[in-house]
Amino acid sequence: MAQRTLACTACHGKEGRAGPDGYYPRIAGKPAGYLYNQLLNFRDGRRHYGLMSRLLDPLSEPYMLEIAQYFAALDLPYAQPTAAPASAALQQQGRLLTVQGDPKRRIPACAQCHGETLTGVQPNTPGLVGLPRDYIASQLGAWRTGQRRAHAPDCMAEIAQRLTPGDITAVATWLAAQVPVPGSKPAAALPRPPEMACGSATLPAGRQTP
Repeated sequence: MAQRTLACTACHGKEGRAGPDGYYPRIAGKPAGYLYNQLLNFRDGRRHYGLMSRLLDPLSEPYMLEIAQYFAALDLPYAQPTAAPASAALQQQGRLLTVQGDPKRRIPACAQCHGETLTGVQPNTPGLVGLPRDYIASQLGAWRTGQRRAHAPDCMAEIAQRLTPGDITAVATWLAAQVPVPGSKPAAALPRPPEMACGSATLPAGRQTP
């Protein structure tokens, strides 16, 4: 599988550790259900990137799940983050939105779905630590404007539309500066159900994620 996924690692970095430009995120160690969902989203037009769509067009859904499971099983150390210059007020705004949310604006905390350590939750929720600021900001912006979508109910689209551009900058800046704990992995489950329901794809018949 390592040979068959060279087209993936050409952009996402060696073993899927992340590309060097800040726009190709780490895929190693992400939950298999999440990775599988994203492959379907690119193929079906809910996410837009021509190269990804062309690569995925000829692939079957069971094979895409195999790719997702391969990268999900990689247990690799995270690179140390490069913190961008930011004021204490901006960092605090990002921390509060990420950890506590803003109930007055019906914005749940990122940690409510992505896990208390922000390393993701099995089987479908990705980790947020270890991602570059530009990637986080661009994806939240894409959800906010409808350029990125997910299976219904699209909880992230609802949340992103409640965020201001300043909120997005603050959250992306704070998250990108967090140092992943060594050995971080997605949690097996959340301690309590999240406030919002989020859609996901049905797995191919007879298949399941780890």
